[in-house]
Amino acid sequence: MMSEGLFYDTLRQAVWAAVMMSTPILLVALVLGLAIGLFQALTSVQEMTLTFVPKLSAILIVFWMTMGFMTQTLVAFFDGHVVPLISGGL
Repeated sequence: MMSEGLFYDTLRQAVWAAVMMSTPILLVALVLGLAIGLFQALTSVQEMTLTFVPKLSAILIVFWMTMGFMTQTLVAFFDGHVVPLISGGL
């Protein structure tokens, strides 16, 4: 049976892995959102597609570029923490 401390440690590691995997996408969305918002404020252009389409395109490109990193992070988490718990190695 899994102890409470081991459960919370595994949960902490899972949250950290999720943060590491989502950071590149969130940073690109934040920077691009700020740049587009600044552009809209300076030019008084209030078009909704001007914010949506470039952010979505950039997020998809960054997701495609970082899929290998995300996969390695997730596999390392499962190999290092979840699989040993399932097999009873810890």
